[in-house]
Amino acid sequence: MQPDKLVMMANQIAAFFAAQGEARAVPQIANHIEQFWDPRMRRGILVHVEQGGAGLSPLALAAIAKMKPLPAA
Repeated sequence: MQPDKLVMMANQIAAFFAAQGEARAVPQIANHIEQFWDPRMRRGILVHVEQGGAGLSPLALAAIAKMKPLPAA
């Protein structure tokens, strides 16, 4: 999946949880991505963050940084 699509999706999830405040939103965003995204999608967004994370909202970026690492492919 293209990074711009993953960024858009992560930002939509972050926007949904944003009203709860950063302290509650960040773990819920990370949890949502870990539960519902395919491992390839999670790897894709992690690679995008490693390359600077362009376009990600601050909440999405914070949540992705806190995600559990994926097992080696």
